This record gives sequence, structure tokens and C-alpha cells, in this order.
Amino acid sequence: MKRNIHLEDITDGKLYQSNDLVKIGCDDCSGCSSCCSNMEALVLDPYDVHQLKKGLGKTFEELLSHAIEIGSVDGLLLPFMKTSGEQGHCSFLNEEGRCDIHHFRPGICRLFPLGRYYHDGTFSYVLQIGECDKPLKAKIKIKKWLGIGDLKQYETFALNWHDFLVEIQEELPSLSEEERKILAMYLLRTFYQGDLGEEFYENFDQVLNKAKKDLNLI
Repeated sequence: MKRNIHLEDITDGKLYQSNDLVKIGCDDCSGCSSCCSNMEALVLDPYDVHQLKKGLGKTFEELLSHAIEIGSVDGLLLPFMKTSGEQGHCSFLNEEGRCDIHHFRPGICRLFPLGRYYHDGTFSYVLQIGECDKPLKAKIKIKKWLGIGDLKQYETFALNWHDFLVEIQEELPSLSEEERKILAMYLLRTFYQGDLGEEFYENFDQVLNKAKKDLNLI
């Protein structure tokens, strides 16, 4: 999603790649879970939902009953993590203040306190300042911090999904309200409800190419 911000206002001003060392190591948070409360809308991409369905053994519809919900994000209807209580705790934060889905947590959780800055047909990682409460952080390589096995494939997926949503957003002003509703249901059904199987990245690419044809984006 596009954000009208200046990098120097929210980051240390540097652009990083996955092999770079960044001061984000915090000894597995040492019991801290402040970033899992008072959350802003934590939007889920197709890979996030795929991992949740696989890790919890539930369908998309079952996840909607307790773990995720659908909301409006920049004119699009997308799933995001459900929160609870006055402090907006993540629905997967247990009584000990630990994450019950840590091994298959969403990408934005893996990134924190990093973010992505999309530019020139690619993206770089940025370190967001003032986001994490833990002091005296150690340097750690970004790819280790993310803990994603097929990182290059994942990064390609993340870039393609971002660019696709930007294309969709650019088309929204020309659509009627009814057409927007049809588009919203199409995106949810195509990328979230369906099972993309064990070969997620390959199947996603096929589904994405078909969607672009269906929506006259190529």
C-alpha cells in the first residue's frame, strides 16, 4: 500500500538488503510483546493466509470466525488480523504474552521493526525508528531475522503482490460501486479462499497472471 511519508521521518535513512546487518536483535524479545498490542490494521497477503490455513489446519472461512476479519484498505477489501480487548491484542497472543503462531506468523510480524520501501521496480528494507521498545539491540542479518526459507522467492512474491495491488488501486476511480464490490469478491475468492497448494509460489504466479488477464491489466 502507498504511504505519503518521508523516509527520514520514520527510518534511520538507510536502505538495506537481506544480507545486510542491522541493529534489530533483541534476544527473541525477552518476553516483550508490546508490538502485538495496540496494533494498527495488520493486513494479510495471500502467503500469510496460506501459512495460517496450513499451520492451523483451517479453511479461510474458519479463520474468519475467530482469527482474521475483512476490512477496507485504501479502497480494497482485504483480510487482516483480528484484535481483542481495549489494548487491541493480537488474537494469537497467549496469556504468557507469547505468539501462538510464531513459526508461521505473518510477514509484517517477521519484518518488525523493519519495513519495505518500494522503488525503481524493486524494494529495499528500512529500519523504522521509535517502533520497538527494546533497548541495546544487537546487529543481526536481515535474512536471519526474517526466518523465511525461500527468501528470494518470497521477496519476488511480495514485490509482485504489491505491484498488483497498486495497479488495482489505480483502476478503482473508474469503477462503479457495483463493479468495486465484484472486484473485491473476486480478489478474496481468487487469492485467499482458494488452496494454492504446496507449490505456493508457482501456483500464485499462475493465478496472478490469470487475474491480470481477467482484469485486463496485461
